[in-house]
Amino acid sequence: MNTLKKILFFLSMLLTTFRLIAQQPAVIDEVVAVVGKNVILQSDIENHFIQQRLQHGISGSASSMRCLILEELLFQKLLLNQAEVDSVEVTDIQVEQEMERRLRYFISELGSQEKLESFYNKTVVEIKDELRRLVKDQMLVDQVQSEIMRNVEITPQEVRNFFRNIPKDSIPNVPTEYEVVQLVKKPPISLDDKMEVRERLNEMRERILAGERFSTLAVLYSEDPGSARKGGELGFYGRGELYPEFEAVAFKLRDGEVSEIVETQAGFHIIQLIARRGEYVNVRHILLMTKVSPYALEKAKTELDSIAQLIRDEKISFEEAVEQFSQDEGKVNGGYLVNPYTGGIRFDTETLDPQVAFVIDKLEVNDISEPVPMKTEDGKDAYRLLKLKVKTNPHQANLKDDYNRIQQWALQDKQQQAVDKWTIKKSKNAFISISENYKDCPFSFDWKGQE
Repeated sequence: MNTLKKILFFLSMLLTTFRLIAQQPAVIDEVVAVVGKNVILQSDIENHFIQQRLQHGISGSASSMRCLILEELLFQKLLLNQAEVDSVEVTDIQVEQEMERRLRYFISELGSQEKLESFYNKTVVEIKDELRRLVKDQMLVDQVQSEIMRNVEITPQEVRNFFRNIPKDSIPNVPTEYEVVQLVKKPPISLDDKMEVRERLNEMRERILAGERFSTLAVLYSEDPGSARKGGELGFYGRGELYPEFEAVAFKLRDGEVSEIVETQAGFHIIQLIARRGEYVNVRHILLMTKVSPYALEKAKTELDSIAQLIRDEKISFEEAVEQFSQDEGKVNGGYLVNPYTGGIRFDTETLDPQVAFVIDKLEVNDISEPVPMKTEDGKDAYRLLKLKVKTNPHQANLKDDYNRIQQWALQDKQQQAVDKWTIKKSKNAFISISENYKDCPFSFDWKGQE
């Protein structure tokens, strides 16, 4: 599971657990297992069991599922125990920052902070209080597991051997995949449009300096939906995590000081420092975004129409047009769309942007679309041409067409072997105690340890 998916799954698991706890009647709890100084409670197993039943259903007996859950928790606690042995550290600031990042995702998914609080019947402060220790433990566990796998590499021969050892009737099927390139036109924003936004923001700054609350104006006027509901507060960030122009100003502010107007890729901001902790700052801001005029948008569309005609008349190739005319940073790789989940250029139907999928569904391979509207990463209106470069047929995986995919499978298998080897070694040396109620579980590893 890649890092992004693991982060999102972990927070989902935690928040689902909190909700389940709130819905379940109180039960008498007990310690089921101990790994080093870390305990596993019966309630830990039950909460995971309920979550599994709700999300995926239960295959096999309930007792065998509880055994599987316990073994996974034993592994997590063994990693946490090793983090303590190795004095692995994460700072309070790093934990706060990670919680803010995860909560921002769920707020954006549910639509607002209020909906998040309503869904889990807890305030954000209460959610963070319950998450804090769990997030810290997970960050420690991730560091130890990453260190175990850090030096695992795979050779081409190992990839071939791995694939040849898969039984023919077990070779996975590969779904339809796509490769898409784009040529982007970003209409410029006029100086008059920028000046109008600056004037509006400067008026707000004057009102704040005259005594009005920054947070109130942020709620009312800021165009950053993620922070506006929180009075413009962003949470703690370190250097290199914000727009450079924004960061340069934020780190120079004194407590409570309000900045001059700052222009970034997103628009125009005013910033107020809430708190500083070492190399991290927590600020609130008001963002006003500059808008592309309808005239500029129409002009960009017309220009793309002309470029598309040149390509269709074979006076220029799509790739040459991308190099000459595209205003997207991705032009350096030929204009290919990049899959955010894999880092590659192949997409299946689940990972392809629905708007892109709608357009290319009507194209044959090597066809180009009409100019279609889009939003840039900073939320600005633009137009683009799309070209369908590759569309594969569903097929059984093979080394010729799917080497990168098989390489990833082989690497994951070798990493798992390294983790298994580590688990066998460390479980022999750690203090591990398991309740008699679970002694008969058919574990994959011998968890007797040093009882």
